[in-house]
Amino acid sequence: MPIETITNETDLESAGFYWRERDGVRALICGPLESAGFANAFSTRFGGVSPMPSGALNLAGFNEDTAENIHENRRRFLNLLNGAWTLTSCWQVHGSAIRLVRNLADARNDTENCDALTTRTAGILLGVKTADCVPLLLADERTGAVAAVHAGWRGSVAGIVPQTLARMNQEYDTCPEDVRVAIGPAANGCCYEVGTEVIEVFRERLPGLDRLIRPTRPGHALIDLQGANSGLLSAAGVTPEKIHIAPFCTICRNDLFFSYRREKVAQGRVGRLMAVVGPRT
Repeated sequence: MPIETITNETDLESAGFYWRERDGVRALICGPLESAGFANAFSTRFGGVSPMPSGALNLAGFNEDTAENIHENRRRFLNLLNGAWTLTSCWQVHGSAIRLVRNLADARNDTENCDALTTRTAGILLGVKTADCVPLLLADERTGAVAAVHAGWRGSVAGIVPQTLARMNQEYDTCPEDVRVAIGPAANGCCYEVGTEVIEVFRERLPGLDRLIRPTRPGHALIDLQGANSGLLSAAGVTPEKIHIAPFCTICRNDLFFSYRREKVAQGRVGRLMAVVGPRT
C-alpha cells in the first residue's frame, strides 16, 4: 500500500510530520524535531515479523508475542534512524514516575517502573510503548536534553507531562519555552469514550479543559487526550507553536496503528507501538 494512500489525504506537513519507509518498515517522523537535531520516530503496524495478524511490527508485549519476534522488529525499526543507538524503555504502570537515564549502563537496564524517561547522554534512544495511550517526545533545543512520555488518562490527570518538564528543569536547567514537543498517534476525541469515573476525575484534576469532554450517552463521554496534554504543555509554558500533534486516531486508524480497544476483545492480544527520541549530539 503506497504511503500516499495511508495518509488518508491528511496534510501531515502542516502538522509537522512526514512518513519514512525503509525495507517495508514505516514510521512517522516529526520534521521540526529532526531539523533541530533530534532523532525521533513513531512506529506503525508495518514491516515486522509478528503474526498480528501477519507481518506486524510489534515492539513490546512479551506475554503476547515471542521475544525473537519483538527483538527482530526492534532491530528493523531502529534501522530507520541513522547512527548507533542504545534503546531503553521501562515497565509502564500508568503512573507519573520519571526515570533519569544518566549513562549507557543505566540505559541497558529497562526494568524500572515508570511512565517517562529523560536523558542528555549521546547515543541513548528513549522509548515509550503505546496502543491507544498518548506518546509524547520532548526536546530541549537549548541544552539538547530529551524526554519520552507515556500518558494514558491516569498519567494525564496525574500531571506526568508537567512533572517531566519539572524534572528536566531540575536535571538540565530546561526552560519550557526552549522545548519542542511531538505528540504521537493515540485514541482521540472522535473515538475515545470513557465512563463517569474518568469524566469526574478529568474534570476535577483538569478543570480548565472541560471543552475536551463531549457527552455521548448517559454517563459517558468522548475525551481528547492529545488535546489535554497539549493544553497541559501550554499551561506549563511550552510555546503552542512548538507543539506538534500527529493527526491520527489509533482506534479509527487501526489499519495503521495498534489499538488496544479495537483489538484486545476481538483477538485476545494486541501489538505495541513505540515512540522514540534521542538527544542532540
